[in-house]
Amino acid sequence: MSTVKPVAYEPYRDPEEFIVEWTDRIWVRRGIGTIRENYAADAIVHGAYGTVRGVEPVVRSTLTKIAAYPDRVGQAEDVVWEPRGDEAFLSSHRVFSSGTHTGISAYGPPSHRAFSSRTIATCLYRRGVMEFEWVVRDEYAVVEQLGLDPAEVARRLAFPGWEGQEPCGPGADVLAAGDTGPRPDLHRRECEHVLALVDRVWNGRMLHEVTDFVARDVTCDISRGRTLTRPDGYQRGLLDLLAPVPDGRFEVRDVVAHDSPAHGGVRVGVVWRLDGTYSGAPAYGQTTGSPVAVLGASQFLFRDGRIVREWRVYDELAVMAQIALARGDEPS
Repeated sequence: MSTVKPVAYEPYRDPEEFIVEWTDRIWVRRGIGTIRENYAADAIVHGAYGTVRGVEPVVRSTLTKIAAYPDRVGQAEDVVWEPRGDEAFLSSHRVFSSGTHTGISAYGPPSHRAFSSRTIATCLYRRGVMEFEWVVRDEYAVVEQLGLDPAEVARRLAFPGWEGQEPCGPGADVLAAGDTGPRPDLHRRECEHVLALVDRVWNGRMLHEVTDFVARDVTCDISRGRTLTRPDGYQRGLLDLLAPVPDGRFEVRDVVAHDSPAHGGVRVGVVWRLDGTYSGAPAYGQTTGSPVAVLGASQFLFRDGRIVREWRVYDELAVMAQIALARGDEPS
């Protein structure tokens, strides 16, 4: 079994404590400048709206977000991690955030309303320094709870797109190597189970086969704080995501798996991208037939060989920003 040396997560006891403590140092204790220690100078960060390169943009965006929501606390729900060589690890960090909008934010002046939302950040750390990250936040949920019009907010958001995230191509073996490089052969049965779910149910539209993959009492948390139960609810959540982009296809970019009794057993985290055209249900206004890309992340919890829980995070506000851009009604 692959192991990771302490140099990957020192001075903490393991990668989970490393992730949780560093997150608190930056976001709760407001050590914003320590980001320069935690992130590589040439770090690559893929978010819902595009790619950022370098550490200084991360410092600036973190400062403005903390100023907008100064009482915000991000509670770690789980950290799924695995080694990437003996001095690095990949982590999928699920965070439940809550706070109050009491400062000026990208969405406007203070509303003094409370909010809560989920984030999944998938990070490659080498010798304690972050080199590569995907971060997906459910910003639609935040905007909605602040009493704002998501369509109006989306029209004001820029969408430059992602760099270096071209499709992997047919035959790519993400279990051998994802975007962050070669991965250990850990929890293969559960990882293959998740990839088969994506292939058969998500991409193949064989929704009736969902019971081959999920437990009867499955729970699925999706965007806007919605929680769905049982296989029927799981199907409806997937239909809700796909209906606006009925030709959409999911591609898994990376996989991470870990077994922890404290967190319920084996969990598998995946970063995925959905590409299609806004040509189906007019969920975000009149359809445009234009390309849409959705960056998302999921964590799956297994019990007795089946998925008993999925947390699926994606940002519908970013989808609406792309559609606004295609209509020509988004400011440059």
